[in-house]
Amino acid sequence: MPDTFLIHAALAGIGLMIAAGPLGAFVVWRRMAYMGDATAHAALLGVALALLSDLPVALGTALVALVMAALVTLLSSRDRSGDTILGVLAHSALAVGLVAVSFAPEVRSDLSSFLFGDILTVTVADLLWIWGGSAVVFALLVWRWNPLLTATVNEELAQAAGLDPRRERLVLTVALALVVAVAIKIVGALLISAMLIVPAAAARSFARTPEAMAAMAVLIGCVAVLAGLWGSLTFDTPAGPSIVVAAAAIFAASLGFRQRAR
Repeated sequence: MPDTFLIHAALAGIGLMIAAGPLGAFVVWRRMAYMGDATAHAALLGVALALLSDLPVALGTALVALVMAALVTLLSSRDRSGDTILGVLAHSALAVGLVAVSFAPEVRSDLSSFLFGDILTVTVADLLWIWGGSAVVFALLVWRWNPLLTATVNEELAQAAGLDPRRERLVLTVALALVVAVAIKIVGALLISAMLIVPAAAARSFARTPEAMAAMAVLIGCVAVLAGLWGSLTFDTPAGPSIVVAAAAIFAASLGFRQRAR
């Protein structure tokens, strides 16, 4: 019988992927990897501000991630050099977060848990937050699935259909901020984007429809969580990075599958 902490860790990872799988598909389709990085790096600033102001870490992380995602969306839509803006914001947010953490001694001593996650210490309260946040994101994506797909394929087509592409971008912004707030406990600020992008990128080799790709991304992410936890337990490696390594291995295997299919 597995230990309780392993069961909690597995449930936390699976709960995260229920939201991160479908959202990651949109991140891949819309080429939002840099936006994910900027939002995730800002999460560290949210952790520091929450602890300095005696707020719940999850709340501080979600608020700062939401502000950063909205800022990134606003600036990148006004300037053609969006990748430059995203790069500046991503690395600046990380640096500001690290500086802010230096004012919170209790965080400074255990900074790695916020950078790379600490899934093995997930509690029942954390599980409630993770599954609750993921359920909200999943419901939001299901509700706006067709408009989001239309706006992703062609914004002019979306406008002709009576949709507002800016509203759909806002939906993705809110979803991304919530996933970042949920995931920081599991894989940390530096690896959140990996769990959004890698499973979705691997799923692309096996799926022929958007819905199938989103579902496959969830499945691949869950397999990566379980394989990463097994590897962490077997080889005494950090759990968060081990999960990402497992996802990367699945992605590498998917490339071979794609070549054989062609």
